[in-house]
Amino acid sequence: PSLVVVVMAAAASLSPEELLPKGGAGKAEELEDELEDDDDDEELDETLAERLWGLTEMFPESVRSAAGATFDLSLTIAQKMYRFSRAALWIGTTSFMILVLPVVFETEKLEVHPQRPNTGLSGGMPGALPPLSGKI
Repeated sequence: PSLVVVVMAAAASLSPEELLPKGGAGKAEELEDELEDDDDDEELDETLAERLWGLTEMFPESVRSAAGATFDLSLTIAQKMYRFSRAALWIGTTSFMILVLPVVFETEKLEVHPQRPNTGLSGGMPGALPPLSGKI
């Protein structure tokens, strides 16, 4: 800790020009250009998936295999639940259409058209000609 304090005190006593490398401003610009070129060389063209796959190497094989098995099991369960929900929805919808909708339609029809008396036995239809009396 005392060495750090001594170095910081020495650096604080120097001017910014004295801290720059010798050789003038042109030399500093060359160093900056060189650093930028090094950054470009270090960038690799790899995808996010490749980077994540590379990170798996830092885990032990047992952890990787357990994570893989968990993922596979989760995927299988999700697929089975999706298939089951599709089948259940189909069965429920068709059963409703076959068993419930006819009852709903008949109930609605009875509410819209109330029961009329049987006109065949009561002597005719309203608005029709009266029955003829006598012999023909």
